[in-house]
Amino acid sequence: MPRYKKRRFIAREPENQIFAPSGSSLNEELVLNLEGFEAIRLSDHENLDQESASKIMGVSRQTYGRILKEARQTVAEALVTGKRIRISGGDYQLRGSRGNGRRFRGGRNNTSDLNNNT
Repeated sequence: MPRYKKRRFIAREPENQIFAPSGSSLNEELVLNLEGFEAIRLSDHENLDQESASKIMGVSRQTYGRILKEARQTVAEALVTGKRIRISGGDYQLRGSRGNGRRFRGGRNNTSDLNNNT
């Protein structure tokens, strides 16, 4: 039986969900999930260390490090190859939402998780 995946908390969904190089005619796109976006925001924009950021997201430091590494790899590939980045999806909960056990996947409420996480 697979291990339960711990909730990853994010502050908010980003205002801009697509980033593309100017003048790009490429149709190729990479997806950065919201947990990865939040990890980059906390570490690289807010300048938090991984221990502090992992506590904010509600995951272990090792899990946070893996999320951050994968997110940075996605951003680096997009920058080097000129691909668009779409920020969407993932398995997260908005920080500050009421403790009703909801989990969001792909930005949508997954009601099947309501009974499993309350």
